[in-house]
Amino acid sequence: MPLLDTLARFNDAHPWSHNAHFHPWILRQLPRRFDRALDVGCGSGDLARLLATRANQVHGIDSDERIIGKARESTDPGLPVTFAVADGRSYDRGSPYDVITCVAVLHHLPLSETLLRFRQQLAPGGTLVIVGLTREDTRVQTLLGLVSVPLNLVTGWIKNRGRTAPRRPVAMTAPTRPADVPYTEFVREARRLLPGVRLRRRLFWRHTLVWKKVREDVDPGRLGSTQG
Repeated sequence: MPLLDTLARFNDAHPWSHNAHFHPWILRQLPRRFDRALDVGCGSGDLARLLATRANQVHGIDSDERIIGKARESTDPGLPVTFAVADGRSYDRGSPYDVITCVAVLHHLPLSETLLRFRQQLAPGGTLVIVGLTREDTRVQTLLGLVSVPLNLVTGWIKNRGRTAPRRPVAMTAPTRPADVPYTEFVREARRLLPGVRLRRRLFWRHTLVWKKVREDVDPGRLGSTQG
C-alpha cells in the first residue's frame, strides 16, 4: 500500500530504538545498587552498560556473535561488564542473579521454558524485568498499535532533530522476527509461572513485565506441565 510504503521510508530515514526508549523505565524498576545482573539478548550492550552503573558485575549475552563483537568494542574495559555468545536457556555463569533483564528477545525463545529458567536463575529478593513483543489479539492492543503509528513518526522526527539519519544505530542491526505468541497466552503463562507478576501493555508495540522473587521457590516441577 502506498501509505505504508511512505511510512516505512520515513521510519528508515528517521530511525530510533524502541527498545532503548524503555531503558530509563527499566532502571526505575531496579534497586540503586545490586551485585550481579544478567542482560539476555544484550545486543550492542547499551542496557548492560547502564546496569553496570549500579551493579558490581554484569553479564550480557546474545546469540548473535557479530553484535557481541560490537558490544565488546563499545564497552570501556574498566566497566564491570562481560559479554558472551549464548542463549538465555542455557547460560548460568554467575547465577543466581539479583537482576535479570530481557528486552525484545523473549519472543525468539520458548515462552514457558525461558520464564521458568529466569525464575530459577533469579536470587531471592531479585528482580526480573522484561520488555517484550506478542501477537496482538485484544482490542486494547490493536488500539495501542494504531495510536503508536503517528507517535512513532513524531518520536523519530524529534529524536533525529528533523534530520535524515546517515545510518541505523548499531543497536537496531540485530536480527529480528515477528512475535507469534498471542498476548493473552503470554499473560496466562506469565501469571502461572511467576506468581504476583506485574504486566502492562505499552505503546510502540511492546508490553512490560516486572517480577520480584520474594522468597525461595518451591521445586519448579510442582508447577505442572506447560499450558498451551
